[in-house]
Amino acid sequence: MNGRPTGQEVFVVDDDPAVRETLSIVLSAAGFEVICFADGEALLAVARTRSPSCILLDVHIPGRSGLDILAELHGEDYPAPIFIISGKGDIPMAVNAIKNGALDFIEKPFRGKEIVSRVEEAIEAFSRRREAGGPPKTPSYNFPGREPLTLREREVLELFSTGNTNKEAGRQLGISPRTIEYHRANIMKKLGARNATDLVRIVMTEQK
Repeated sequence: MNGRPTGQEVFVVDDDPAVRETLSIVLSAAGFEVICFADGEALLAVARTRSPSCILLDVHIPGRSGLDILAELHGEDYPAPIFIISGKGDIPMAVNAIKNGALDFIEKPFRGKEIVSRVEEAIEAFSRRREAGGPPKTPSYNFPGREPLTLREREVLELFSTGNTNKEAGRQLGISPRTIEYHRANIMKKLGARNATDLVRIVMTEQK
């Protein structure tokens, strides 16, 4: 991305030296300051004292899993976007991580260009929020008798209800359209919506 200030920190957590080296090379070439960790405890020791611009956190790391570390960092309450890195067989686990506060997930094997693009989009989305004084005002969306929606699910529902496509919503939140679809599917499940039209009807009738 031309014109982006350099020196933003990205934390990479993976026990595979080759993955750490690859991510360090592609992100450093894009102007980021990359700090690598081989396990979650090493990350936590630093992340508790300062916040990077983004964290790339592998699911399978020595000791406590990436999901445990995500919970320790309080997921979506942490002041930086957190990506979960997962293999193809870990997709259900990655989706679970998203439900628990990860911004998005990056699937192995990955392309360097894709990583840079995803990280830049996530950081930009978070920066826009900070400049606007925090997350956009999102309706509470209380649905009595139904499982509560998370903050990010409420944001996705608000964007969907106002006519945004998965791609448009993903751009605003700094996440992939695929992940928007995961959120939307989870929202529909929680609210008992049969399809997109039914979901809009539920929102319109129950949020008056």
